[in-house]
Amino acid sequence: MTSFQSTLGEDEGIAEELAKGQREISIAEFFEKNKHMLGFDSGARGLVTAVKEAVDNALDATEEAGIQPDIYVEISEVRDYYRLVIEDNGPGITKEQVPKVFGKLLYGSRFHAREQSRGQQGIGISAAVLYSQLTSGKPAKITSRTQGSADAEYFELVIDTDKNEPEIRTSKTTSWDRPHGTRIELEMEANMRARQQLHDYILHTAVVNPHARFELREPGLDEPMKFERATDQLPQQTSEIRPHPHGVELGTLLKMLSATESYSVSGFLQEEFTRVGAKTSSKIIDSFRDRHFGREMTWKTPASHEAEELVAVVEDAVANKGKGPTAAFAEELVDIVTGKDRIAHSELEQIVGNVAESVGEETDTSFGDTVQENVVEAVWPVLTEDRESDIYAIVDDVTTTKKSDAGKVSISRSIATQFAETTGPKDRTSHDDVTEFVVWAAERTKEREDETYGETAQEKIIDALWSRMRTVPDDVPKVREIAGDRDIARDLLEGMREADILAPPTDCLSPITAELVEEGLKKEFDADFFAAATRDAEVHGGDPFIVEAGIAYGGELKAEGSIDLLRFANRVPLVYQQGACTITHVVKDIGWRNYGLDQPGGSGMPNGPAVLMVHVASTNVPFTSESKDALADVPAIQDEVELAIREAARELKSYLSKRRSLQKRRKKQDVLGRILPQMATKLSEVTGRDEPNIEGALARIMNNVSVDRDVDDDTVTLTVKNYSSTIESPDITDIVTAEPQGLNGDATVVDLDGEWFVKWNPEVSPGDTVTLTYTIAEDASFDINVDGVEAEKLTVNA
Repeated sequence: MTSFQSTLGEDEGIAEELAKGQREISIAEFFEKNKHMLGFDSGARGLVTAVKEAVDNALDATEEAGIQPDIYVEISEVRDYYRLVIEDNGPGITKEQVPKVFGKLLYGSRFHAREQSRGQQGIGISAAVLYSQLTSGKPAKITSRTQGSADAEYFELVIDTDKNEPEIRTSKTTSWDRPHGTRIELEMEANMRARQQLHDYILHTAVVNPHARFELREPGLDEPMKFERATDQLPQQTSEIRPHPHGVELGTLLKMLSATESYSVSGFLQEEFTRVGAKTSSKIIDSFRDRHFGREMTWKTPASHEAEELVAVVEDAVANKGKGPTAAFAEELVDIVTGKDRIAHSELEQIVGNVAESVGEETDTSFGDTVQENVVEAVWPVLTEDRESDIYAIVDDVTTTKKSDAGKVSISRSIATQFAETTGPKDRTSHDDVTEFVVWAAERTKEREDETYGETAQEKIIDALWSRMRTVPDDVPKVREIAGDRDIARDLLEGMREADILAPPTDCLSPITAELVEEGLKKEFDADFFAAATRDAEVHGGDPFIVEAGIAYGGELKAEGSIDLLRFANRVPLVYQQGACTITHVVKDIGWRNYGLDQPGGSGMPNGPAVLMVHVASTNVPFTSESKDALADVPAIQDEVELAIREAARELKSYLSKRRSLQKRRKKQDVLGRILPQMATKLSEVTGRDEPNIEGALARIMNNVSVDRDVDDDTVTLTVKNYSSTIESPDITDIVTAEPQGLNGDATVVDLDGEWFVKWNPEVSPGDTVTLTYTIAEDASFDINVDGVEAEKLTVNA
């Protein structure tokens, strides 16, 4: 049967006809047909995405300029379309840059910068402009005024998708009441079905940007939604870092090698990468040598009593140098060699060269290159004549006593044979070859001696052999040679990845900090409890990242259904694709019952009146797609997300445990409060005596702190008795309608419109009593307030 493909080309000119239909497309034209990839897949989501991209840009611009952000968002209906306006108080954009920033995809300042930022690719805001012109046919209207400028620049533009270039419809100078900032106005086909997602985005952005102020106006709102700033503290400024050796791929390395001005590999590593100094560079180069040249095997040197034989070998190899100089040369060389435990070929060459120089100077004799080569060639076979015994000792040292001697002899002989026959005169070979030697030798031993050397035993032998091999001193290739050879570049890359190198510096990151995470949550959520945690920086793919988590619980938070999960990457809320995000996966896998939250089935999203937020800050956030809605399942990030959540959750567990304890205490106290008066009455009836005074009984039984007031004529006495087992420092405020006089202790008095506030903060040890007295000249009423002690541990009789 003849396939369709096999008949193509039989008609003359078919290839030329097909070629006519092939052309290059621009990135703008690509996204014109694939706008869903950027989050513009529907009118509802398109509006939210456009707001997100503009607000993210505004936040980045204001923070980079050291300005506290004021961001205004307005959505209005204009006939069949929606008009979106976003204004900021940033530094503005220069006249030359405005068309490129808003009218050219993949144009930006952050793509090549290794530092934390909300936007990186230069797609976001220009994609919103593209979506606007595709759905409404209207140009984007941009106004920008830079700091110090008397006027603003106004543009109307669209994107030429064939060329990915801005097409300016209007450009003029205009006035604007803002002293500096940027305003963009877009009309688009949209709807408000995603109103909740829009509100969530603004709310969540306010939570993780407590230094910013936001205002949102939209159809259907009786009044604007305003989110005030909670702090004047701007995020920490970040610094760009160079790439880390552990995060570079082969293609990138080749590109860097071709572009660098460095001549040597050492210079290249130190100048182009972070955390690489002279010492680290040497480690990488040694690892590179191991891969590119292989290592040389070291062999046991002769014992001192065998030195005479080796001296004779050296003397025979030295010709025509005189008896005295030759003997001196041979004796010094053999003395150095036998003084070492093991020796490699290149090490022998170096020793021979050093001895030739030193003895030559002493005896005024020249031991040139030819003599040195002859000596090495003569000595090396003597040093390696018993490879089998040498390797047997290594095998015997790392294998168990269960292995038979015959088996050890067999595997040692096979390995020695491989070194002798395949590694050349210098016994130089790679780690992969050593592995093959051992695997082959193990198979031969299985056949000959019926003794098995499994993977664990083989690995031990391989490691033992490799550890006894030495890195060669050969000069490494120059940068230009490596740049032109992909195989050599791969050896260098593996050397970089294997070397133990410090993690990248973290001044390229700007975490929110645990303190401000709590402040952001407190600002926007009415809850009883807040906790937050910021982890130390870790590394994924050469890029540093920091994970933070925060929890709000109780109060006015919704009690029914799952908790609210807030996901963030570089301070940007991730509103969509929650189920596809690694943060969600981690939250579902945690056993929340251990932390006091209900979790039906023991897995999945927990229930309860709680908000959980997780923030991942990185120089390169691993998103699942171009729309940047969800984080990919990267194990290193998953581990840190879990640890951050658990750190905050432990504080929640402690709070809930304490609250349950206090609830039990309150219940017990309420019961005793009802029973004690009844018991006192019953006791009086039975004994015929007066009812006992039970005012202090409840405090004593409950181990509480009691505060009592006693008024005797014009003297008021406040008595604090600590029945608990810990030191307590209650804040006591007695509000009196008459001016107090003659206070003892460290109390202070504040007069507020005819009421006097007597404030007192005593420190009361367990079992101690402290009193405060003062006098009043007339009848007065009292109202006491005690803080600093939980209500369940306090008894007030005043």
